[in-house]
Amino acid sequence: MQCVLESRTVRDAARVTGVHRTTSFRWRHRFVPGAMRDRPPILAAIVEADETYRLESQKGSRNLTRPPRKRGGVATRRGINREYDCLLIARDRNGQTLDFHTGRGQVTAAQLHACLKPVLPADVLLISDGAAAYRRFAVQAQITHEAVNVKAGVRARGAIHIQNVNSWHSRFKSWLVRFRGVASRYLINYSGWQRLLDARRLTTPAHLLCAAARLG
Repeated sequence: MQCVLESRTVRDAARVTGVHRTTSFRWRHRFVPGAMRDRPPILAAIVEADETYRLESQKGSRNLTRPPRKRGGVATRRGINREYDCLLIARDRNGQTLDFHTGRGQVTAAQLHACLKPVLPADVLLISDGAAAYRRFAVQAQITHEAVNVKAGVRARGAIHIQNVNSWHSRFKSWLVRFRGVASRYLINYSGWQRLLDARRLTTPAHLLCAAARLG
């Protein structure tokens, strides 16, 4: 548990605990999914939402559904497409954060509705970039929405910005580098792991173990 709190790699955690690396990996993905269910039930007031995209990975899979890539590989097509996993992050100004793996390719209004509608109260102000999916979702959900035209170089209009959620993206990507590639099927585990560390809600091995046992 201490190795999870210290964000150690599988090999490093195996060395510290004296177990085989496959055991270390299995323990990680047994405890982290349980603990990461410690999520805020709703977000409040001003909520920023934005996605980050990562190239799909079948790391560790014995049955690839595509030709293997070289280390540090790139997509076969330009732009955000079905070769990328979409990780949606919603974060309010109190620092409460929720993460969702919506699947592959650009996020859609239907995916936003499935992920965000249950966690956004009627009086919320949702702030996003200028993607049309957010506008459609806000109209369908009947919530107030403001967009920041990031592509045009507009970063903020007073309190209307998505800098908090983008900062979370940046911290997540920097933190993820140490693991040297994460399989798509485990992406939500890692974002949940980082969400717990970032919120500083579980600060001791005992806290983490109790959360994993209670919520697993």
